[in-house]
Amino acid sequence: MHTADHSAHGQDGGCTCRYVRYRMMSAPLFVHCCHCRWCQRETGTAFALNAMIEADRVQLLEGEVQVIDTPSNSGKGQRISRCPKCLVALWSNYAGAGDVVRFVRVGTLDEPDRLPPDVHIFTASKQPWVELPAGTPAFAEYYKTSEQWPKASLERRAALLAKSPPRG
Repeated sequence: MHTADHSAHGQDGGCTCRYVRYRMMSAPLFVHCCHCRWCQRETGTAFALNAMIEADRVQLLEGEVQVIDTPSNSGKGQRISRCPKCLVALWSNYAGAGDVVRFVRVGTLDEPDRLPPDVHIFTASKQPWVELPAGTPAFAEYYKTSEQWPKASLERRAALLAKSPPRG
């Protein structure tokens, strides 16, 4: 099991125009670097870097977000929260995790270098010029959460699942 040091508590972030400001109230559950073609297309770059965190641990400090429903590779869609002025994507909610988990775009944090990826996923479609760092797990597609997440994150996830309504 690999875990980056996510001791970053109270990290602030926001959009380019600074209309929207938010705070991550704790360390994230886990940080994904996704190399799937969908993330490449949506970000306009080689990958998306997302910090997964409970929605109730993301505090909106200023402004408001505009939520856009978009398709996803799973067919279940995602909801991207953007600044309504500069349209920067701040976080997403995927259908599988529902509204209880946000995938915060690490690049929108004031100090994004404090959250390196815990794992690289969908590397089968990564750009050939991207070199993955040694020591960080990488998977051609996805992985088993129970085998990669730290114990504390698994416990937080279990607590979320226990209080979340079942999805149909």
